[in-house]
Amino acid sequence: MPRHGKKYDTAKKGVPEERQPIEGAIRAVRNAAFAKFDETVEIHMRLGVNPKHADQMVRGTVVLPHGTGTTKRVLVIAGGEKLKEAEGAGADYVGGSELVKKIQEEGWLDFEAVVATPDMMREVGKLGKILGPRGLMPNPKTGTVTFEVAQAVQEVKAGKVEFRVDKTAIIHVPLGKLSFNDEQLQDNAMALVQAVVRAKPATAKGKYLISIHLASTMGPGVPVDPVSMEAAV
Repeated sequence: MPRHGKKYDTAKKGVPEERQPIEGAIRAVRNAAFAKFDETVEIHMRLGVNPKHADQMVRGTVVLPHGTGTTKRVLVIAGGEKLKEAEGAGADYVGGSELVKKIQEEGWLDFEAVVATPDMMREVGKLGKILGPRGLMPNPKTGTVTFEVAQAVQEVKAGKVEFRVDKTAIIHVPLGKLSFNDEQLQDNAMALVQAVVRAKPATAKGKYLISIHLASTMGPGVPVDPVSMEAAV
Protein backbone atom coordinates (compact mmCIF):
# COMPACT_ATOMS: atom_id res chain seq x y z
CA MET A 1 0.00 0.00 0.00
CA PRO A 2 1.34 3.48 -0.83
CA ARG A 3 2.19 5.71 2.11
CA HIS A 4 0.45 9.06 2.31
CA GLY A 5 1.83 12.28 3.76
CA LYS A 6 0.85 13.95 7.02
CA LYS A 7 -1.48 16.41 5.29
CA TYR A 8 -3.40 13.55 3.67
CA ASP A 9 -3.62 11.64 6.94
CA THR A 10 -4.91 14.75 8.72
CA ALA A 11 -7.47 15.38 5.97
CA LYS A 12 -8.56 11.73 6.10
CA LYS A 13 -9.42 12.02 9.78
CA GLY A 14 -11.93 14.76 8.97
CA VAL A 15 -13.79 12.72 6.35
CA PRO A 16 -17.08 11.18 7.50
CA GLU A 17 -17.14 7.39 7.38
CA GLU A 18 -20.87 7.17 6.68
CA ARG A 19 -22.19 7.68 3.17
CA GLN A 20 -23.21 11.25 2.41
CA PRO A 21 -25.82 12.77 0.09
CA ILE A 22 -24.06 14.38 -2.88
CA GLU A 23 -24.29 17.89 -1.39
CA GLY A 24 -22.64 16.77 1.84
CA ALA A 25 -19.98 14.81 -0.02
CA ILE A 26 -18.99 17.88 -2.04
CA ARG A 27 -18.65 19.94 1.13
CA ALA A 28 -16.54 17.20 2.72
CA VAL A 29 -14.24 17.07 -0.33
CA ARG A 30 -13.73 20.84 -0.04
CA ASN A 31 -12.98 20.61 3.67
CA ALA A 32 -10.46 17.82 3.08
CA ALA A 33 -8.60 19.54 0.21
CA PHE A 34 -5.13 20.79 1.12
CA ALA A 35 -3.19 21.23 -2.15
CA LYS A 36 -2.08 24.71 -3.23
CA PHE A 37 -3.48 24.34 -6.77
CA ASP A 38 -7.01 24.15 -8.17
CA GLU A 39 -7.55 20.43 -7.75
CA THR A 40 -9.80 18.34 -9.98
CA VAL A 41 -12.81 16.75 -8.30
CA GLU A 42 -13.14 13.12 -9.37
CA ILE A 43 -15.94 10.59 -9.04
CA HIS A 44 -15.29 6.87 -8.65
CA MET A 45 -18.22 4.49 -9.11
CA ARG A 46 -18.15 0.74 -8.46
CA LEU A 47 -20.79 -1.04 -10.53
CA GLY A 48 -22.50 -4.39 -10.14
CA VAL A 49 -21.22 -5.78 -13.44
CA ASN A 50 -18.57 -8.25 -14.54
CA PRO A 51 -16.32 -6.49 -17.09
CA LYS A 52 -14.90 -9.86 -18.15
CA HIS A 53 -18.16 -10.43 -20.01
CA ALA A 54 -18.53 -8.33 -23.16
CA ASP A 55 -22.27 -7.96 -22.61
CA GLN A 56 -21.65 -6.33 -19.23
CA MET A 57 -19.18 -3.71 -20.41
CA VAL A 58 -20.39 -0.23 -19.44
CA ARG A 59 -19.13 2.53 -21.69
CA GLY A 60 -20.43 5.84 -22.97
CA THR A 61 -20.04 9.59 -23.05
CA VAL A 62 -21.77 12.57 -21.51
CA VAL A 63 -21.38 16.32 -21.94
CA LEU A 64 -21.06 17.71 -18.41
CA PRO A 65 -23.33 20.79 -18.03
CA HIS A 66 -20.49 22.93 -16.67
CA GLY A 67 -17.55 21.27 -18.42
CA THR A 68 -14.52 19.92 -16.59
CA GLY A 69 -12.62 23.15 -16.03
CA THR A 70 -10.02 22.23 -18.63
CA THR A 71 -10.07 22.53 -22.41
CA LYS A 72 -8.83 19.51 -24.32
CA ARG A 73 -6.57 19.83 -27.34
CA VAL A 74 -8.39 18.04 -30.14
CA LEU A 75 -6.80 16.31 -33.14
CA VAL A 76 -9.02 15.67 -36.17
CA ILE A 77 -7.93 13.17 -38.80
CA ALA A 78 -9.97 13.70 -41.94
CA GLY A 79 -9.72 14.93 -45.51
CA GLY A 80 -11.18 17.44 -47.94
CA GLU A 81 -13.88 19.80 -46.70
CA LYS A 82 -13.97 18.06 -43.33
CA LEU A 83 -10.59 19.60 -42.50
CA LYS A 84 -12.01 23.12 -42.92
CA GLU A 85 -15.08 22.11 -40.93
CA ALA A 86 -12.87 20.88 -38.09
CA GLU A 87 -10.78 24.06 -38.11
CA GLY A 88 -13.92 26.19 -37.99
CA ALA A 89 -15.18 24.25 -34.98
CA GLY A 90 -11.98 24.95 -33.04
CA ALA A 91 -9.91 21.79 -33.54
CA ASP A 92 -6.31 22.32 -32.46
CA TYR A 93 -4.75 20.05 -35.08
CA VAL A 94 -6.21 18.85 -38.38
CA GLY A 95 -4.77 16.64 -41.05
CA GLY A 96 -4.78 13.25 -42.71
CA SER A 97 -2.33 10.39 -43.14
CA GLU A 98 0.63 12.71 -42.56
CA LEU A 99 -0.42 13.12 -38.93
CA VAL A 100 -0.83 9.37 -38.55
CA LYS A 101 2.75 9.03 -39.78
CA LYS A 102 3.93 11.76 -37.38
CA ILE A 103 2.41 9.90 -34.43
CA GLN A 104 3.92 6.60 -35.61
CA GLU A 105 7.40 7.83 -36.38
CA GLU A 106 7.89 10.73 -33.96
CA GLY A 107 5.75 9.60 -31.03
CA TRP A 108 3.84 12.89 -31.27
CA LEU A 109 1.03 12.99 -28.69
CA ASP A 110 0.42 16.68 -28.08
CA PHE A 111 -3.37 16.27 -27.80
CA GLU A 112 -6.00 14.91 -25.40
CA ALA A 113 -8.74 13.80 -27.80
CA VAL A 114 -8.90 12.41 -31.34
CA VAL A 115 -11.78 12.63 -33.81
CA ALA A 116 -11.64 10.81 -37.14
CA THR A 117 -13.95 10.41 -40.11
CA PRO A 118 -14.98 6.82 -40.94
CA ASP A 119 -13.09 6.87 -44.26
CA MET A 120 -9.83 7.55 -42.38
CA MET A 121 -10.15 4.68 -39.90
CA ARG A 122 -8.04 2.33 -42.02
CA GLU A 123 -5.14 4.74 -41.48
CA VAL A 124 -6.03 5.54 -37.88
CA GLY A 125 -6.27 1.82 -37.13
CA LYS A 126 -2.49 1.64 -37.47
CA LEU A 127 -2.29 3.69 -34.26
CA GLY A 128 -4.20 1.22 -32.10
CA LYS A 129 -1.20 0.18 -30.02
CA ILE A 130 -0.23 3.81 -29.42
CA LEU A 131 -3.60 5.49 -28.88
CA GLY A 132 -5.49 2.55 -27.37
CA PRO A 133 -3.62 2.25 -24.05
CA ARG A 134 -3.92 6.02 -23.60
CA GLY A 135 -7.69 6.02 -24.13
CA LEU A 136 -7.32 8.17 -27.24
CA MET A 137 -8.46 5.76 -29.96
CA PRO A 138 -11.49 7.12 -31.86
CA ASN A 139 -14.59 4.98 -31.46
CA PRO A 140 -18.08 5.19 -33.04
CA LYS A 141 -19.66 4.40 -29.64
CA THR A 142 -18.19 7.57 -28.15
CA GLY A 143 -19.00 9.74 -31.15
CA THR A 144 -15.37 10.26 -32.13
CA VAL A 145 -15.63 8.36 -35.43
CA THR A 146 -18.06 10.47 -37.42
CA PHE A 147 -18.49 12.66 -40.47
CA GLU A 148 -20.07 15.27 -38.15
CA VAL A 149 -16.64 16.49 -37.14
CA ALA A 150 -17.70 20.01 -36.16
CA GLN A 151 -20.24 18.69 -33.67
CA ALA A 152 -17.76 16.17 -32.29
CA VAL A 153 -15.09 18.84 -31.76
CA GLN A 154 -17.55 21.24 -30.13
CA GLU A 155 -18.78 18.55 -27.74
CA VAL A 156 -15.25 17.65 -26.65
CA LYS A 157 -14.42 21.33 -26.14
CA ALA A 158 -17.66 21.84 -24.18
CA GLY A 159 -16.75 19.18 -21.63
CA LYS A 160 -17.68 15.83 -23.13
CA VAL A 161 -16.18 13.03 -21.03
CA GLU A 162 -15.98 9.32 -21.64
CA PHE A 163 -16.76 6.77 -18.95
CA ARG A 164 -15.78 3.12 -19.04
CA VAL A 165 -15.54 0.43 -16.40
CA ASP A 166 -12.06 -0.84 -15.74
CA LYS A 167 -11.22 -4.48 -15.01
CA THR A 168 -12.29 -4.00 -11.38
CA ALA A 169 -15.73 -2.69 -12.45
CA ILE A 170 -14.94 0.88 -11.40
CA ILE A 171 -15.55 4.05 -13.43
CA HIS A 172 -13.23 7.04 -12.84
CA VAL A 173 -14.30 10.42 -14.25
CA PRO A 174 -13.29 14.07 -13.59
CA LEU A 175 -16.28 16.22 -12.57
CA GLY A 176 -14.71 19.66 -12.53
CA LYS A 177 -12.48 21.83 -10.38
CA LEU A 178 -12.60 22.80 -6.72
CA SER A 179 -13.07 26.37 -7.95
CA PHE A 180 -16.51 25.32 -9.27
CA ASN A 181 -19.38 26.13 -6.95
CA ASP A 182 -21.30 23.32 -5.21
CA GLU A 183 -24.23 23.51 -7.62
CA GLN A 184 -21.98 23.13 -10.67
CA LEU A 185 -20.26 20.06 -9.23
CA GLN A 186 -23.60 18.58 -8.22
CA ASP A 187 -25.08 19.17 -11.69
CA ASN A 188 -22.08 17.48 -13.30
CA ALA A 189 -22.26 14.54 -10.90
CA MET A 190 -25.96 14.00 -11.58
CA ALA A 191 -25.46 14.22 -15.35
CA LEU A 192 -22.77 11.55 -15.15
CA VAL A 193 -24.76 9.23 -12.90
CA GLN A 194 -27.79 9.56 -15.18
CA ALA A 195 -25.65 8.59 -18.19
CA VAL A 196 -24.14 5.61 -16.35
CA VAL A 197 -27.59 4.41 -15.23
CA ARG A 198 -28.87 4.70 -18.80
CA ALA A 199 -25.90 2.59 -19.92
CA LYS A 200 -26.79 -0.28 -17.56
CA PRO A 201 -26.45 -3.55 -19.47
CA ALA A 202 -29.60 -5.65 -19.78
CA THR A 203 -27.61 -8.61 -18.48
CA ALA A 204 -26.58 -6.85 -15.25
CA LYS A 205 -28.53 -8.33 -12.34
CA GLY A 206 -28.91 -7.17 -8.77
CA LYS A 207 -27.61 -3.88 -7.38
CA TYR A 208 -26.04 -1.70 -10.09
CA LEU A 209 -24.53 1.27 -8.22
CA ILE A 210 -22.51 -0.54 -5.56
CA SER A 211 -20.54 2.42 -4.21
CA ILE A 212 -19.66 6.00 -5.13
CA HIS A 213 -16.80 8.15 -3.84
CA LEU A 214 -15.79 11.74 -4.51
CA ALA A 215 -12.24 12.97 -4.08
CA SER A 216 -10.02 15.86 -5.07
CA THR A 217 -6.74 15.16 -6.88
CA MET A 218 -4.68 14.95 -3.70
CA GLY A 219 -7.41 14.42 -1.11
CA PRO A 220 -9.05 11.35 0.46
CA GLY A 221 -12.22 9.78 -0.88
CA VAL A 222 -15.63 10.71 0.54
CA PRO A 223 -18.36 8.04 0.39
CA VAL A 224 -21.59 9.07 -1.36
CA ASP A 225 -24.97 7.46 -0.77
CA PRO A 226 -25.78 5.67 -4.08
CA VAL A 227 -29.46 5.37 -3.11
CA SER A 228 -29.84 9.15 -2.95
CA MET A 229 -28.19 9.46 -6.37
CA GLU A 230 -30.39 6.79 -7.95
CA ALA A 231 -33.49 8.35 -6.45
CA ALA A 232 -32.63 11.68 -8.06
CA VAL A 233 -32.04 10.16 -11.51
